[in-house]
Amino acid sequence: MGGDGLVPGSARLHLIDGLPLLRPDEQVFEAMIKGWRNQQLARNLSPGYINDQERTVRAFTRHADAMPWQSTPQHVDEWSADLRAVHGCVRSTLRNYQGSVRQFCDFLTNPAYGWGEECLRHFGTHPVQVVYDWNAATHADEAEGEPERRAFTRPELEAFFDHADEEVLRVRGKGRKGWLPAFRDAALFKVAYAYGLRRNETRMLDLTDFGRNPEGREFGEYGTLLVRYGKAKKDSPPKRRSVLTV
Repeated sequence: MGGDGLVPGSARLHLIDGLPLLRPDEQVFEAMIKGWRNQQLARNLSPGYINDQERTVRAFTRHADAMPWQSTPQHVDEWSADLRAVHGCVRSTLRNYQGSVRQFCDFLTNPAYGWGEECLRHFGTHPVQVVYDWNAATHADEAEGEPERRAFTRPELEAFFDHADEEVLRVRGKGRKGWLPAFRDAALFKVAYAYGLRRNETRMLDLTDFGRNPEGREFGEYGTLLVRYGKAKKDSPPKRRSVLTV
């Protein structure tokens, strides 16, 4: 909370009292987005996550062709149906999109931020929550993957890694410079599989993340791998963990 008693994201921090707005719809909406961004930054959420949230809310607003103080649950129903039927969004993606809109509405309808009062003053109405349990996807199962997706069999894995190695030899045999990226990719695939890494965990690796393991001296400098960008818990920074070489 600032010295003036206002919390991050408050309407009074983004709209000047008594100053007429030339384009009230556009200016108030942009002020809402900026206020929501500041509120999320104050909660220590990552910029990437905040950008995704903002993109989703803007997409919903465009589809509804209505500003937040005009939105209704029917707009959510139509948007959700379009995402599923036309764009083919999977269940988890749809739930995440709906969750972003729900959080935005929670922010706007919280009296602490004053957006309801600002909308009443400018438009004669105010935002309401439009995403409820009865019109949103639920998280009913921990495993939400599509059933047709399965793990590779051992022969399939061996064929995949063999192909990656063969690509290095093929490109190098032609005297082309691209063999180094091919070698990098082959090593990357094997490291990700061997240590059970997620995509972002793999992407953020550095050679200095490898270290010794006193209980596995035979592996030398590669006895353990420090994962610095593990999957974070809600409102938390990336989680670190160590994976032993076996």
